[in-house]
Amino acid sequence: MRIFSGIQPTGAKQLGNLIGGFRQYAATQEQGEGFFCIVDLHSITVEYDPQDFHERTLDLAAMLFATGLDPERSTVFCQSHVAAHAEAAWLLGSVTSYG
Repeated sequence: MRIFSGIQPTGAKQLGNLIGGFRQYAATQEQGEGFFCIVDLHSITVEYDPQDFHERTLDLAAMLFATGLDPERSTVFCQSHVAAHAEAAWLLGSVTSYG
């Protein structure tokens, strides 16, 4: 099995995150490949403080590892660190109509 999940660094993580997704992410490692993306580009569509945003991104990465994701068995990355994400979005936006 292969799983891909994107998580926005939008605020403080709480018990709901652990129960709702993070616990399942760690369990997925036992069943196949896991790719977990911190979708920070999705979070910059509203007003934000750059320093706070940076800290929330790091906090989210720490939370993912603290709840059991093993960097030896799963891939965890920031969307903004992969230029192909923005490039693909631009290309798709250029040829895709709305509505």
